[in-house]
Amino acid sequence: MLGPGGAAVSPKERQRPEPELGAEEWIFPFEAELHAVSPQLHDAQSGWMSQIDSLTAPDRKTHELIRMVCTVIRRNPPGVARHAMLAAEVGATWEEVAGSIVLTEPAFGLLNVVEALPWARRGWERGRRVAPRSSDGRDDRAGPSAKAAKPAKPA
Repeated sequence: MLGPGGAAVSPKERQRPEPELGAEEWIFPFEAELHAVSPQLHDAQSGWMSQIDSLTAPDRKTHELIRMVCTVIRRNPPGVARHAMLAAEVGATWEEVAGSIVLTEPAFGLLNVVEALPWARRGWERGRRVAPRSSDGRDDRAGPSAKAAKPAKPA
């Protein structure tokens, strides 16, 4: 069976459909259940994740590639797709995404790599269709005025 971009898809990949966002558009599948049981805990979790997402170093592209690699290691295909998508949104090339995944092979094995690549490709393709963002995560559609103004050069 061929997956995105004509790449071979493992049998496990076909068994794990990518979750769809619900009516409330939860980012993670567990959020609806967690929110129903404990909205305060869910809010705290969301706040904690927001703080992680707001880190200014490393740059946003590297941040997403690192998080994608972590999901490869955890064998979390939807996470691989999500972070590949987010990396693409901030300018990661397919070579950067695929290369980051391949770098996991010596320590975590070939199976992780071949299972992750179709998911990463799917996410990366989705991210390419989204408006490009600067490496700090700002939407570049708004043009130069949306970016911080450069300080005037001293005379």
